[in-house]
Order: sequence, then structure tokens, then C-alpha cells
Amino acid sequence: MINLKNLFALLIFFLLLCNCSFDSKSGIWGDNQKEKKRISDLEKRQKGIIVIDKIYSSEKIFTKEIAIRKKITLTKSYKNSTWQMSGSNYQNNLGHFFLSNTDEKLIKKKIGKNKNPIPKKNTTLLSYKGNLIFSDDRGIIYNVTKNVKQNWKINIYKKTYKNIYKNLTLSIYEDNLYVADNMGFIYSISLVTKKLLWIKNHGVPFKSNIKVFDNKIYVMDQDNRILCFDTIKGLKIWDLLTISSFIKSQNLFSLALTNSADLLVLNSSADLFKINGKDGSVIYTTNTSGSTLLDASDFFVSSDLVLTKKEIIFSASDTIYSYDINNPIINWETQVSSVSSPIINNGNIFIVTRNGYFVILDQISGEIISSNNILKVLKKKHQETKIVSFIMASGKIYSLTKNGFIIVSSPFSGKVESFKKTGEILNNDPIIYDGNLFIITANAKIIRYN
Repeated sequence: MINLKNLFALLIFFLLLCNCSFDSKSGIWGDNQKEKKRISDLEKRQKGIIVIDKIYSSEKIFTKEIAIRKKITLTKSYKNSTWQMSGSNYQNNLGHFFLSNTDEKLIKKKIGKNKNPIPKKNTTLLSYKGNLIFSDDRGIIYNVTKNVKQNWKINIYKKTYKNIYKNLTLSIYEDNLYVADNMGFIYSISLVTKKLLWIKNHGVPFKSNIKVFDNKIYVMDQDNRILCFDTIKGLKIWDLLTISSFIKSQNLFSLALTNSADLLVLNSSADLFKINGKDGSVIYTTNTSGSTLLDASDFFVSSDLVLTKKEIIFSASDTIYSYDINNPIINWETQVSSVSSPIINNGNIFIVTRNGYFVILDQISGEIISSNNILKVLKKKHQETKIVSFIMASGKIYSLTKNGFIIVSSPFSGKVESFKKTGEILNNDPIIYDGNLFIITANAKIIRYN
């Protein structure tokens, strides 16, 4: 018997599909009744999503502390000179960056203005030719110097959309900025002329990071439709509809590209897809949830997919997985989750859980080598927070807390070495380039450490 929820979700999908438009002249902006109704529905849905975020949580909590079981060694850190996409590269494999130090906070300067009353991860911080590029939740895109002096800003949205909080995912490719947003717009801006090159209205909010390669743009919408557009005019090359989950998740879903340009995607139904990037044909698919519950994927959240030559490493719900990259075969799974992209280095995997445990795993077996509660270093009143992201640089793990602390841990001992207070609410991933650590805060301030 067909599940009523699934049937209802399918009906909603077809209704949205009928409203999709890629017309570059009509229906792009809120100048017709159909688009105005869509805007109104988006505003109502956003308010409802905020309520859902407060109420529901299906995450299992990891609370084990384990003394380190083997000697950890790292590869030499490298100096990163650019950061042109979410995850730094096509494989989302961050590795071991070079960082001068974080003893001195050189700059903390407000640039944008976020209006959403609930701080959320809402921008991709990029670096390009010595400058930083990011957006605020009003949809304004900023280009600032490394010293956080504004070069220019662009807002392509009409006033009709001013009451909708914007979540823009950004990627740079061949001197152009490509943007997909949570209203269903996808567009390109020249970083040379600062002009809008083209814009398309998909009509369904986009819900993934964005990857651009070989003149193709890859992105996924909230209905689990994977799309490929050309970079020149934004024309659709192919699309693939995958199974949609009933409740829309708020986190961005992950895309990654192999060295041979095959696309790896993890959707909101916990289905892992490997797709031919040229024509959209499915190479393989497998469900990673391992659950027989009908609505098990309703609250599915995941980290980025991190690719090596042989593996796909990612965290989903309360588990971290290793899959074979060539076949839908699971190598291992371990009951611990990562708040952001697992960092792979020299046979080890480094993760930090949302509730503050710095965990080291063996890359081959998935065995936990070490686990420590790093929030214990803070005063009792500051421990009621969560980790929002982490990054590895110059032999240290830098973990960011929502209430504004940077906790520095040793990947060799698994223990905390120091911490510092930023005085800001943090909710976005940091980046490291040219030996500097850059953080964008919840209220659109840029913090630079060197």
C-alpha cells in the first residue's frame, strides 16, 4: 500500500515542477501573479522552517572519551593561495593547511548586515586574486580586500524579495562568480566587469553547495533534483530526479567531483549517487541510512562528501561512513558524527562532533583512536554551546563554537592546547589562505588572524 506521506510529497513535487521556469525574460522577477504567490509561499515556509528547527532533533549524542591509542603523524602543511568553492576543491578534501599563527587578531570589521533573527550558516566565504567574496542574508554579494576594505558590492534582487532571507551558495570559475540561492535563482556575475551575465528562475529552492567544472554547473534543489547547467548562458544540460523526502531539511547537501569528472551526490533521502558528469547517467546508487523506518530520512543531515582516490568519507546523522568510490560497497561505519567535513591526513580521519568531542579515527578500519571533550576547557557557563565548524592548520585543529570561542587542539595528543574568545556568534565555516585564518560571523563581520 502506498504511504500517504510519500504520495502527498509526490503530488507537491509535480505541482512545483509545473511552476518551474527557465525563461530569461519573463517570470524571472516578481512582476507577475504566479511569481508573487511563489514569493508569498516562500516567506511563509521560511517562518515555518524556523519553528521546525527549534522543535525537532533526531541526533544521537556521542559522549565517550578515549585516551589516544597510537602515534599520530601528519603530512607537511601546505600554503593555500585560493579558495574558490565550498570545500576548497572539487573533492572537499581540506587536508593540512599552513597557518602563520593565531596569536594576533589583526582585523575584526563589519561589512554586511544579516537580518535573520536566528543565526544560521548562510554564506560561502571565498578568496579570489587576493580578495574575499561572500554574501549576507539580504542577498548582497561583497568583494573586500584581505584587510577587509570593500572593493564593491552587488545586489541583483528586486524589492519584491526583500522579506525573504537569502542563502547564497557561491563558486568561482574562470573569472566569473556562479550563485544558486534558496529561492530557486541561479545566476552568473563577471568578477571583471561586476555585471550580471545571466539569471534563470528554476522555481524551486536550491539546497546544495555548487560545483563548476569544464563549463558545467552542478547543483541540487530541495526536491532532490540534480541539475547541470552550462556556464555561458545558464541553459540546462541535463537533470536527474531522485527520491524526495517528505520534510525539507535545512542543511545544504553535498556535491563532489572525482578526478575523472564523475559527480558524487548525497541527497536528503540518504541516497548516495555516482553520476556521469557529462550526460547525467547514473553509474551507481545506494541508500546509506540503513533504516527500515518509513520516515527515517525526514531529519537527515550530513557533512560534505570527502573524496580520496579510493574512498568516499562522510558523516550522516549519527554515523561516519567510508564507501568504495568505484562501487557502492561500504568499507566501514562508526557511530560518531562530524559537524563539518571530515579531515583526512596520513591514514587518520579528524572530526569534531556538534557537542564538542574531538575524535580521531583510523582511515582503514574506522576504529576510534582518540576522543576528548574539548568544551570542558571553557568555563561552565560557556560550555552550553555547540561546535559549528573546524579546520586543520600547521599541526593544530581549530574548532569554532557558536558562542564565539576558537578552541585549539593537538592532533598528536587529541587534547586541548589553548582557546581564545572572538566576542561574536559564529555559524559559518572558516577558510585559510595565504597563511591567514578568516572567519565570517553571524552578523557579517570578518575576523582575520595571522
